[in-house]
Amino acid sequence: MAKVYIVGAGPGDPDLLTVKARRIIESCDVIIYAGSLVNPEIIKLAKPDAEVYNSAQLDLDQIMGIIREAYDRGKNVARVHSGDPHIYGALKDQTSVLEQLGIPYEVIPGVSVLTSAAASLGIELTMDGIS
Repeated sequence: MAKVYIVGAGPGDPDLLTVKARRIIESCDVIIYAGSLVNPEIIKLAKPDAEVYNSAQLDLDQIMGIIREAYDRGKNVARVHSGDPHIYGALKDQTSVLEQLGIPYEVIPGVSVLTSAAASLGIELTMDGIS
C-alpha cells in the first residue's frame, strides 16, 4: 500500500539527514521538495526514475493534487521540507488534507536548524544553573 512521508531534510547538509530520512528520499517514487529551501544535493539522492517536483511555485492544492494522483497510482511520496516539518512546515495544512482523502502518512522529523546553529556556534542550548 502506498504512503506519503513528510520528511524533514534538516539544516541543509546532506550528511545531517537522519538515516530514516535518507532511506525514504532514496526509495520513494515521487519527491516533492521546497526548492527555495531544500539543498539540491539532498534531492540528488532520489532514485533515477523518481518523479521530482519543485514545490516553490506550487500552491497547496497543486501539491496535494500531485500527491493524490501518485497515491492513486500506488506510488510512495516523499514531501521534503527543510529543517523539521513540525517547525514552519505547514504540517497541519497538509496532514488535514491527507486525512480527508484517507491517504496514510508518516512524519519523519529532521534535525532542527536550531540544534545545528548551536553546534556551529559551539554553544549549549541549556546550561546547568542558568537555563
